[in-house]
Amino acid sequence: MSRELETADNRESLKRVVIEPLTRVEGHGKVTLLADDDNIIREARLHIVEFRGFERFIQGRPYWDVPVVVQRLCGICPVSHHLAAGKAIDRIAGAEKITATAKKLRELAHFGQILQSHALHFFHLASPDLLFGFESDIAKRNIFGVIQEHEDIALKGIRLRKYGQEVIKAILGKRIHGTGAIPGGMNKPLTAEERDTLLVDLDEITAWAKDAVDLARDCYLGNEDYNARFGSMSSNFLSLVREDGALELYDGKLRARDHNGDTIFDQVSDQQYYEHIREEVRNWSYMKFPYLVELGADAGWYRVGPLARLNNCDYIDTPLAEAERERFMELGGGSPVHASLAYHWARMIELLHCAEKIRELLDDPVTLGSDIVVTGERQSTGIGVIEATRGTLFHHYEVDDDDMIRKANLIVSTTNNNQAMNEAIRQVAKDKLNGEEITEPLLNNIEVAVRAYDPCLSCATHAVGKMPLAVELRRTSGELVHRLQRDSNGHYS
Repeated sequence: MSRELETADNRESLKRVVIEPLTRVEGHGKVTLLADDDNIIREARLHIVEFRGFERFIQGRPYWDVPVVVQRLCGICPVSHHLAAGKAIDRIAGAEKITATAKKLRELAHFGQILQSHALHFFHLASPDLLFGFESDIAKRNIFGVIQEHEDIALKGIRLRKYGQEVIKAILGKRIHGTGAIPGGMNKPLTAEERDTLLVDLDEITAWAKDAVDLARDCYLGNEDYNARFGSMSSNFLSLVREDGALELYDGKLRARDHNGDTIFDQVSDQQYYEHIREEVRNWSYMKFPYLVELGADAGWYRVGPLARLNNCDYIDTPLAEAERERFMELGGGSPVHASLAYHWARMIELLHCAEKIRELLDDPVTLGSDIVVTGERQSTGIGVIEATRGTLFHHYEVDDDDMIRKANLIVSTTNNNQAMNEAIRQVAKDKLNGEEITEPLLNNIEVAVRAYDPCLSCATHAVGKMPLAVELRRTSGELVHRLQRDSNGHYS
């Protein structure tokens, strides 16, 4: 862990380099670097400069509205929030277990979401770096450059994303911000005609997904800049897994492993997540810093998402993706893979898995069933945990006697990766920028490290009232007249 770069003691005497905005990521953020006169980087930080307020303004709304409201956190991964909230309100409605058909419909929407989002990130946002080089000409280091020089690759990416969106539309009614999950199930079945339409292109989609894995693997293995050193650090990993240890994206139990692959905890119910995860607040970012209680704040930070899921699971239950997972895990020689850029390879293995699972679900007659809603005894608390595109996503709601949300806590995938992204940019800053004349191509190395995590910064910043704040009143001479400070718990001093 490269914490020596986290805080510079002589900040006032150092020059400040700012990357703002971060490009080719979802949301708004910046990176600040502090360097001395010899261009030695003394501090590197990822700052999230926006907040959304969802935890606060959903308070006072009826709980059944929440799956529709919270998906407005994002236009890239709305289905993940919709389904995590849906699982939470199932609990409130007393529907701890929904029908088999309702679950399969949600899984279909979920696999469509992950497929389209992984395709968007890899082909549109990450591939310019991987195909042209991290320090290539900025004029072509974008999706338009990819279209001009690698038209076939770009078109496959576009069509993969389109297919995933069509799956979402069939289940939720719209490609973006549709509706489907209701308390205890789903609001409409899938018709045979909709199923048949989705089956038409699926063989081609699966083949393209396999091509995407090959491309990501070749990019990683074919260039020393993409290997284990770039932005790499040892970390813990967190994800859901199935009871038999298989990769699980919709439903499962929590597993955490340390940097050696040893188990920290396993098969923990998502309903007890709060016994194992805490969040820190730091005064230079609107995004919180989660950690595992078992290891404490300093050593307990962890990574989530495709890399964590492949490191944590024992196998993948679809044949093509499992063969690719086995090849991927050879990188670690029996230990977890820690390279940040390996996220891209892992991401495409998951994309292939989603294509296979969509086929499996569309071929299952239960998916076309009409029994899609159950009811139960009303509860006051609902927790929904899902493996979103970018990693483990937690939605936790409490309701009052009038069915209104009185408290909400969201731990978003990108928030879980907050410390990891900071560690990655520190590692890259130390390896790539120390002692060098700082130029745009060099600074893009920092952005490459952030983009490896596919951050959704809009999703990750939402806790109005939880950010520390200090307001100072000074005379023109600089003399301090008065200072008011609010801590992370909302207390003033």
